[in-house]
Amino acid sequence: MLRLLHIENIAVIEQADILFEDGFNVMTGETGAGKSIVIDAISAILGERAYRDMIRTGCGKASVRAVFDRVPELAWFAGNDVPYEDELTVQREIYLDGKNVCRVNGLPVSVGVLKKLGLQLINIHGQHDSAALFDENYHLSFLDSFACNEELLEAYRQKYQTLQALRREMERLSMDESEKLRRMETLKYQIEEISRAALKAGEDENLEARRKLLQNAEKLSDGLEEASRCLNGGEDSDGAASLLAQAERALAKLTRFDESLTALHDTVADLMYQVQDAAEQAGDRIYAMSYSADELERIEERLDIIYRLRRKYGATCEDILFYLDRAKAELDEIEFADEKMEQLRKKEKAALREAMDAAMALRESRKQAAAGLAERVLKELADLDMKKVRFSCEFTETELSPLGADAVAFYMSANLGEALKPLNKVASGGELARIMLALKNVLAERDHVPTLIFDEVDTGVSGRAAQHVAEKLRAVSKNKQVLCVTHLPQLAALADTHFLIEKNERDGRTFTAVTPLDFEGRKRELARIIGGASITETTLQSAAEMLAAMP
Repeated sequence: MLRLLHIENIAVIEQADILFEDGFNVMTGETGAGKSIVIDAISAILGERAYRDMIRTGCGKASVRAVFDRVPELAWFAGNDVPYEDELTVQREIYLDGKNVCRVNGLPVSVGVLKKLGLQLINIHGQHDSAALFDENYHLSFLDSFACNEELLEAYRQKYQTLQALRREMERLSMDESEKLRRMETLKYQIEEISRAALKAGEDENLEARRKLLQNAEKLSDGLEEASRCLNGGEDSDGAASLLAQAERALAKLTRFDESLTALHDTVADLMYQVQDAAEQAGDRIYAMSYSADELERIEERLDIIYRLRRKYGATCEDILFYLDRAKAELDEIEFADEKMEQLRKKEKAALREAMDAAMALRESRKQAAAGLAERVLKELADLDMKKVRFSCEFTETELSPLGADAVAFYMSANLGEALKPLNKVASGGELARIMLALKNVLAERDHVPTLIFDEVDTGVSGRAAQHVAEKLRAVSKNKQVLCVTHLPQLAALADTHFLIEKNERDGRTFTAVTPLDFEGRKRELARIIGGASITETTLQSAAEMLAAMP
């Protein structure tokens, strides 16, 4: 159950702590007081999208923290390396630069991982869910949810994806004879052109390095010879190697008289060996500078061939050779396309049969579930004072698609004697709200999410229908924690816990406060909902009677 919701700097809520209870919790308040902000805050800790605009003006970040108790040992914990505890703390911070920081029991998680957890903790049902009833694209997913078709759907999707992959491969191989001949001629020419060049991986880089060296050979040779003279000495002077050798010998003699000179001798000896080694390397490089007179010309010619190929087939020799391998593979594929196409046709036929079998299994499950769904929805609607309604799931067979071979639409007749028609043709706003509530209640029986939130799903409902909606939500709260944002006094009167959300101004700023109400507070808030801004003795009396009648 959601036990605590702590909100900081979200919109007009500077700071609020809301302690929810088991059973039926309602939130009421004037339009614009901030009820939707509380729902947005809950959505944030469920991993839904959060925007910088949520952050209170003048603040650098907003944060939400939720504490859940009696949390079952979900597979999510082990799957995300989060130690299981039956009390769960979820925190999310939203920064002005767009960064989000999410933690579960103090451990950082991504928003996507948080969302997977949130789906198992809370279901939020808002007005947009009622709108989804008008869109027949959603009806199939409602039915699959009721039928618990996840495994059948996954089995079908795998077979459908295999079928589609084979069809894409067949389409790729399909080309007319003239196109095939043109492509084969092009590939043969390209293969011959690249093969004739006999490229080696990295050859272009090695040639460019050698060309650079040859183009600067004179400078390199002069410099190396100068360095060699300095190290080895010349006809009229000693080099560094010779001078260091003399110094080393002199110091070696002196260490027999003064041991403190040993360190200096060792340093000079080390320098002597290093300089001698450097002198040898300089000599080796001078020797290696030898090259034939026409080598640079041959390098230029070879690089010219490589550059022409690079303009056509890739930026490096490795890229060109990779293109050659692909061209050879494509040529083989085209030359043997007929044989491969025949193999693909056989595979496609078998994959189509398997996908159809999986689609038929899915259809059978859906049709069996459709009758049960209609029966359960009608029972719920009868409880919501819609006893004369007829409801059914109408099937249409379709081509194979990612969801199977079925289209499903919900049909109803709101009045006795009227034909069944699509929901968007017959349902009024109040009827639609009750149909959605009925459907959500039926689906909630199949999942294990412990907390349900209803965000103004009573829109368009009034009078006796409102009383039935209130009683239905209270009945649901016997088995699940229910949070409800409402404008109806009937719903507010049946709550186990009632929160007032009100907006105030202080020092030129707007603040929203969330306050749990006692009996007197509830009576006054119900009177406001019943009679508007003018609270009279009559409305207070009506509110008291509603509260007294609560079972």
